[in-house]
Amino acid sequence: MIPEILSREKWPAVADAYIEKGVCYAFFAYETAFSIDLDRAEERIHQTTQRESLPHKRRAPSYFEYQPAPIRVTQPIQPLGIGGLFQTSATVDLVMYDFGAISVVYSIPISGPMTKLLPLSDDLYDNQALLGDSRRRVEETLRLIGGAATEPRIADFVEDYVIFQIESLTPALAPDDLIAKQAQAIAQILRAEGASLSEQETEDALATKTAFRTDDVAVIDWNAALLVDREGDDIRSVLEFANVELLEMRYLDRKLDLSLDQAYEALSKRSWRRVPVLRSYGADLRRVAELQAESAILFEGVNNTLKLLGDQYLARVYRLASKRFHLEEWDVSILRKLNTLKSIYEMISDQVTDQRMELLEWIIVVLIAVSVALELLHRMP
Repeated sequence: MIPEILSREKWPAVADAYIEKGVCYAFFAYETAFSIDLDRAEERIHQTTQRESLPHKRRAPSYFEYQPAPIRVTQPIQPLGIGGLFQTSATVDLVMYDFGAISVVYSIPISGPMTKLLPLSDDLYDNQALLGDSRRRVEETLRLIGGAATEPRIADFVEDYVIFQIESLTPALAPDDLIAKQAQAIAQILRAEGASLSEQETEDALATKTAFRTDDVAVIDWNAALLVDREGDDIRSVLEFANVELLEMRYLDRKLDLSLDQAYEALSKRSWRRVPVLRSYGADLRRVAELQAESAILFEGVNNTLKLLGDQYLARVYRLASKRFHLEEWDVSILRKLNTLKSIYEMISDQVTDQRMELLEWIIVVLIAVSVALELLHRMP
């Protein structure tokens, strides 16, 4: 439980903490295609490009990597104002993944009293300027890479996330001391909430945290994260991927809902049709099989992109982010729907088999009847 004295702290109490150096990162993830050929896309892009890999600030085995490595594209940008106190830097990054997602990353330099982070967090929540600019950049990127994107389309929803990274503070505070003294303020920043939060809500906002050394900490919430770390590139990469994964799970869940509707419609059509139409059998089976295969491929592609077998700390960060984003629940729901789609396919296949057997039986009966009739006609005078 948070001590009573902390629960009475109000937002102005954070004026004692001054950020000497820090950066706020705003991520916007889009579903843009069934898949992206990263090698072909890299050839078509003329801006500064580099293949993304996790920067290893900490010791980790060499096999801890993205498979395959995404492409990071850095583009110049006219700085965009965020509220009246901040603006983005002069560049924006676009990270392309082979399973069809693109993440747009804006960096916003931050300094000054921590009191400034609350209006920044509020301004970034559902920020229409960044949403509009990021979507335009994704559209331009899709046009630029052309045929490198298979079945290009941009989903009508976006998954955004914010990371506040503080590299140095004045006066110098241990991360645990900062969180203990400014629990209410940090919770409000993470939740983009201007009003004072309850003790229970503050506890929940700060519940998911981890640290590697005594001078760093990562507090991960569903809307934003706070990093007190001089070297947070690897943690940001993991959180960015978790945000992209959440986008893909939402997209796949919605796609499976539509696929189940179509599959059920095909199954219902098979059920009430008394006269079998052989021509439509193959089309229904192929359609349901395609829906099942596409969903399974996307699901496996997302889950197998980032290998977290080596670095135990980053694996812990990913598990905490997964818990906050409820990725395990999304996985369970998607697997259940994939199994349901498989069951519908099997039922349609069984119906097709039964109807074909019935048709063959009728053909045999007709052939026998014709044979008997011919024999009788042959014996007649």
